[in-house]
Amino acid sequence: MRIGLLTGGGDCPGLNAVIRAVVRKGIGEYGDQMLGLRGGWRGAIEDTSEQLTIDSTRGILTRGGTILGTSRTNPFKHDGGPRLIRETLARHELDGLVAIGGEDTLGAANRLHAEGVNVIGVPKTIDNDLGATDVTFGFDTALQIATEAIDRLHSTAESHDRVLVAEVMGRTAGWIALHAGIAGGAHAILIPEVPFDIDEVCGLICHRREHGQRYSIVVTAEGALPKEGTMATAAGELDEFGHPRLGGIGQRLEQEIEQRTGYETRATVFGHIQRGGTPTAFDRVLATRFGLAAIDAAHAGKWGTMTALRSAEIELVELADAVAEVRLVPVAEYERYRVLFG
Repeated sequence: MRIGLLTGGGDCPGLNAVIRAVVRKGIGEYGDQMLGLRGGWRGAIEDTSEQLTIDSTRGILTRGGTILGTSRTNPFKHDGGPRLIRETLARHELDGLVAIGGEDTLGAANRLHAEGVNVIGVPKTIDNDLGATDVTFGFDTALQIATEAIDRLHSTAESHDRVLVAEVMGRTAGWIALHAGIAGGAHAILIPEVPFDIDEVCGLICHRREHGQRYSIVVTAEGALPKEGTMATAAGELDEFGHPRLGGIGQRLEQEIEQRTGYETRATVFGHIQRGGTPTAFDRVLATRFGLAAIDAAHAGKWGTMTALRSAEIELVELADAVAEVRLVPVAEYERYRVLFG
C-alpha cells in the first residue's frame, strides 16, 4: 500500500513517535511506501510532501514537535480544499491517509471520510479533551512540565510573600489545570467547566493569610471564565476552526486579586513550554502503540476509525464518535478536590 501521513493542529510531544511507528511497521512488515504531507491539511491541499523511510525516521522517537510540520489549516475553509486533497492523494496514488491530530484535525478527517477519502485517525492533544479515548498522548508530558513549574513557583511565592497565578493550557477542558494543580499543591484551581467566583478565590487567599500562610498559588486554565458579571475578560480573534486565540486570564486575575486583597500578585503564563521538548516515557509508548495500531487498521480496511486507549487496551472507534463531543472534566470530579483548596 501507499500511505500518507500528516500531523495537524498544535505541536505535541509524541507526534514523532507515531510517525516512526507507522513508518517502521508499514515498511518493515507490510512493504508499504510512506509519504509525509507537510504542514497538516495545508500540505494535503498544496501537495507539499516528502518520502518517509526507515532511515529518515531514525532517532526521532525522543524529539518533541513533528518532523512533518503542522498548521491549524481547515480544508473546508479553503476554496476547493477537499477536492484538492483528493487530487493530491490521486496524484501520488495513495491508498489512504493517517491523520494525527486533535478535535479539529480529526473533525476534518471525519468530514473528508464522509466524502470518500480513506483516512485513519490518531488522537493527539495535550488538553486531553478528545472523546472516545481514555487519554491522549502529549497530556502526560504537558502535565509533568506544568507540575514541575508549579513546584518551582512555591519557593518564589513563599520567599516574597506573594500570590502567584499560573496560567496553563486548556481552552474548553481543564484537565491540565486540575491535575497539575492537584499534583503541585495549588491553593485554588480554575477550569473552563466551572465558572469561578473571583470573590471566592480572594476569600481563599485571605483565609490563608489569616492563618499564617503568607503566600498562595492559583492555577488557571487559559479558558477559565468568571461567573457572569463578576469580572471583565478579553476576547481574542478566531482561528480557522472558529476557536478564539486565548491567553490573558492570568494577567486579569493578577490585577483583580491584587486590587481586591492588597497582596502583591504576579502571573506566569506557561504557554508553549508545555508543548515542547522530550516526551515522557508514557507518551512515547502510547504514541507508538497508536501508530502500530493505525497501520494495522489501514491494512484491515478500517477506514473512518480512530485508534483509542480504553482500559489499557488499544481499540478502534468510529471517527464520528470520537469527535462528537469534547471530553470535559466532570463537575463532580472537580468538586471532589475542593476540600484541598485554600
